[in-house]
Amino acid sequence: MSPTRQELTGPTRQPLAHRERIDWHFHTVNQLICPGRGVLEVSTPQGGWAVPAHRGVWLPAGVPHAHRAHGPSELRSLSFPAEVNPLALNRPTVLAVSRLLWEVVEVMSGPEPPQGEQFRALERVALDQLCRAPALGLELPTPSDPRLRDLADLLAADPADDRTLARLGAAVGASERTLSRLFRQETGMSFPQWRAQLRLHRALTLLAAGRSVTSVAAACGWSSPSSFVESFRKAFGTTPGRHQREGGPLR
Repeated sequence: MSPTRQELTGPTRQPLAHRERIDWHFHTVNQLICPGRGVLEVSTPQGGWAVPAHRGVWLPAGVPHAHRAHGPSELRSLSFPAEVNPLALNRPTVLAVSRLLWEVVEVMSGPEPPQGEQFRALERVALDQLCRAPALGLELPTPSDPRLRDLADLLAADPADDRTLARLGAAVGASERTLSRLFRQETGMSFPQWRAQLRLHRALTLLAAGRSVTSVAAACGWSSPSSFVESFRKAFGTTPGRHQREGGPLR
């Protein structure tokens, strides 16, 4: 990975086709991205974030990142000087975006963006709304230990793999106790929590690609569609069917 420096001089709007990728890069300014539709997968060396429409992701200045769209999407963003950080966030974070903030981003990144005092007024509204935006726990941390990386690759290839940590440990050459300790140490999560997050991330991307709720439940390892619906509702505040039909709004 050799990220390139990408200059941002103001709001941006970029349509993305399904599976289209924006390669590794970084900015010298802070960036707020609000996907217009679909799901935007944001990757960094430390972890990944699945960002549905009507959510936002804060990307601090200097953090290398890459994007991939799932479903037809539109990347809308605002940028702020590195010293302007209303939530004092030092790592990428998914935020619950208010309807007002989402509309401000839409207007400021539109084909005819406001100018002068109107632009500055909307920017002040955006910053005020950012101060109130709660952070959401949608990160999937990337482990660094080679054994954890091998295990993560196995589950990324097949999220429905229901092997226990002991059986997965046999496949990657480590004991259950060692892997359990490493998961907490490197990701801040237990193994079941990390696997559940992986499955939710994959579910978002498969729904955005048009897969049915039933097939997504099976592909991601839920025992039944109803258990998938309940897990999705707890995580995102809506059902997967409604999310897929409407693209949000999520809570």
